Amino acid sequence: MPELHVLRVFCGEGGGGGNPLGVFLEGSEVGAEQRQGIADELGFSETVFVDDGDRGEMRIFTPAVELPFAGHPVVGTAWLLAREGNAVAALRPPAGEVPVRADGGLTYAAARPEWSPEFEFVQVSSPADVEALEGPPEGHDAVGVWAWVDEAAGIARERVFAPRYGIAEDEATGSAAVTLSARLGRGLDIRQGAGSRILARPLGDGMVEIGGRVELDEVRSR
Repeated sequence: MPELHVLRVFCGEGGGGGNPLGVFLEGSEVGAEQRQGIADELGFSETVFVDDGDRGEMRIFTPAVELPFAGHPVVGTAWLLAREGNAVAALRPPAGEVPVRADGGLTYAAARPEWSPEFEFVQVSSPADVEALEGPPEGHDAVGVWAWVDEAAGIARERVFAPRYGIAEDEATGSAAVTLSARLGRGLDIRQGAGSRILARPLGDGMVEIGGRVELDEVRSR
């Protein structure tokens, strides 16, 4: 097996929180028939196999399925490629070309809402109602439950449950942030999970940009 970088993406203030992500920068060394099993064994909400770092070509797997696009994998992979001295202007998962950039210690990626996995959204009356959840609302297997913390400032509290994709609860879900920002038509500062933060804003070309802080936790050798 090639070297595995383990990141946390969309970390909160001080570097806490963040969604774990596994990235194989030499993903082309892993056969296509092995990838789903490896993602399942690792157990991260997503695992990335970079097939061509210079071109930003990548594939994304949850423990259960391959996804054409997902938010925290593209943000994390863009950050890691730049850290390793191979910064790219765009990533190329199966869904399409994802422009990426870095600014002020944060990494950003832009995507089209229709690329995101299908999520429903349930708005509740207060952040306390979000905190009180013990699982997804009945009848929902891929859902973001959210409430305003400060509507004027665009600050929202959210939890995302996605058993449909093999993820009981996701710590930070960039693709859901893309979709919610597009639906609301405004910038958002989303506080998700146990301590994660996702920034999202619609762009003028129909894309939505998401951004956040990335931390490297470990590198697992061959």
